[in-house]
Amino acid sequence: MPLSPPKPREKFHTRHITCEGYARLDGLWEVEAHMTDTKTYPIENRWRGAIEPGTPIHEMRLRVAFDETLTIREIEAATDNSPFEICPAITPKFTALIGLKMGSGFNRRVKEIMGGIHGCTHLVEMLAPVATVAFQTLAPGARRRHAELLGQPQPQPAQDREGVSFLDTCHAWARTSPVVKHFLPKHYVAAKED
Repeated sequence: MPLSPPKPREKFHTRHITCEGYARLDGLWEVEAHMTDTKTYPIENRWRGAIEPGTPIHEMRLRVAFDETLTIREIEAATDNSPFEICPAITPKFTALIGLKMGSGFNRRVKEIMGGIHGCTHLVEMLAPVATVAFQTLAPGARRRHAELLGQPQPQPAQDREGVSFLDTCHAWARTSPVVKHFLPKHYVAAKED
């Protein structure tokens, strides 16, 4: 169901984030992300001069390679457009995230390592959807297709990929939900009466 009709308004800002997941032929997986911020009105920038409507004020990219355990093995960050000349200088520092697992506590750890003056707010924010897309990229069907591309035997499903890792991550995957009752009956717990 769509949102209700909006009140009269005028658009001022648009942020686009695109994340695409890939299977690499070297056995790793990859998510590539691209983010832009644009305004609907011109702004003056001390470093760039006039920034016309629709021209990115921020334009950042991330490429994160990871293994089957969702552990980051390679990371590359780039800043194509920014409001300050100094902004791109921080991108090499994102290699500090190599070895970090995209799972429980990931966003907190990213902020501990790259937050505040140690990173770029926009690149740090992009890592949350990158982690979600990484998880989606490793769907069971994708693992089989990846093995086919590499000419390898079909992988056996990992225990945490049989749906167990989804448990209690949202209301649909609550142990008391009809979704869990149907797809993962051995993990279903009957809801207690209030």
